[in-house]
Amino acid sequence: MGGITHRRFRGFNELQIDGSEIIKDLPDTNVLFISNHQTYFADVVAMFHVFNASLSGRVDSIKNVGYLWHPKLNIYYIAAKETMRAGLLPKILAYAGAIPIERTWRSAGKEVKRQVKMSDISNIGKALDDGWVITFPQGTTTPFKPIRKGTAHIIKKYKPVVVPIVIDGFRRSFDKKGLRIKKKNILQSMEIKAPLDIDYDNETTEEIVKKIEYAIEQHSSFLKVIPQEEIEEQEKLNKLREW
Repeated sequence: MGGITHRRFRGFNELQIDGSEIIKDLPDTNVLFISNHQTYFADVVAMFHVFNASLSGRVDSIKNVGYLWHPKLNIYYIAAKETMRAGLLPKILAYAGAIPIERTWRSAGKEVKRQVKMSDISNIGKALDDGWVITFPQGTTTPFKPIRKGTAHIIKKYKPVVVPIVIDGFRRSFDKKGLRIKKKNILQSMEIKAPLDIDYDNETTEEIVKKIEYAIEQHSSFLKVIPQEEIEEQEKLNKLREW
């Protein structure tokens, strides 16, 4: 899969990476990557490439796909269960390390309210115990939506190293699922930031949520950075999908 997708980030489009030297200094387990979200799958695939390239000694580069000969396989990502069941390819991609969870606020395009499944939390804990986990704490590809408190609860419970990532350009390059290339010659970017300084025992979930909001640049103060027409386009696509 890595060989097939490499040209999506170094070929049809170029991925500009910043801060990947942080990756090789992280512990082998109990690391939680938090990121803003632009497509269902392209975001995660790009991270798989960047993480493995960094672990192979490349700094801010995925040049030469040879880093995939010995990939780090204990990398997982949190995804909505209904997304991972929507078609054959998502079901196949689920085997690449998905931790499927039931969203408590949305199901089949409708607003819902349901209890968190403790088995979902337990599965995330098992994945952290085994390796690295990628999560998108907004739970949606629409920018500047609220951070879900569940991520803060996971951080307080399992005390992982929390590494923020900020991505851009993916929604212009790919369709919503991140499977089809929408435009070529788009500059995609990925900034990997230093781990957050968190007082796991004394900080409240609200304080951790606020830290996440700023770290992945999804606080309202960053709103002017994103072209308004891009946000409106994404909202239209989401409404159309729900319809």
